[in-house]
Amino acid sequence: MASISIPSENRQIDNVDEIRQFLEPYGIWFENWQVEGRIDKEANSEEILSAYKKEIDKLKERGGYVTADVIQVSPETPGLEAMLAKFSKEHTHSEDEVRFIISGGGIFYINGKSETAGDKVFAIQVEEGDLINVPKRTRHWFDLCQDRRVKAIRLFIDPAGWTPDYVDDNIDDNYEPLCWGPRYI
Repeated sequence: MASISIPSENRQIDNVDEIRQFLEPYGIWFENWQVEGRIDKEANSEEILSAYKKEIDKLKERGGYVTADVIQVSPETPGLEAMLAKFSKEHTHSEDEVRFIISGGGIFYINGKSETAGDKVFAIQVEEGDLINVPKRTRHWFDLCQDRRVKAIRLFIDPAGWTPDYVDDNIDDNYEPLCWGPRYI
């Protein structure tokens, strides 16, 4: 289950409704979908996309997305460190970054600006069952949790829109890319 950490306030949010409420002013969607019992842990990409077709179709309609795929990353993934280095520095995208986590997890840091919630850097730890979108042009960075594993559905309008546009203020250097909670202690 997702969790939010707001370092400047020494605060953590673990309640689903409070997470949604906190993220809303930043234009970030958060949902939690059932995984356990819905798909086999060893399901391939086609089986996963088929199992979540109804939800994917709703997201496509909601956000104008035209394609979905499944990404699976583990410590054995060739070029993993180089791939992660592309996304662990603050950047934006020209379209939304939408992820539904099937297994594993990661941490999105958001350098958020909101008229109603103010400017905050906060972390969203996502795990199995969590759906999140990071709206286009939102400053953020991402890293995997310590086990370096994630399997996720991604949605795109155009996969080229997912190319990072880097922000060179180095704020990401001030934050540890570590997940928290009992699973990571």
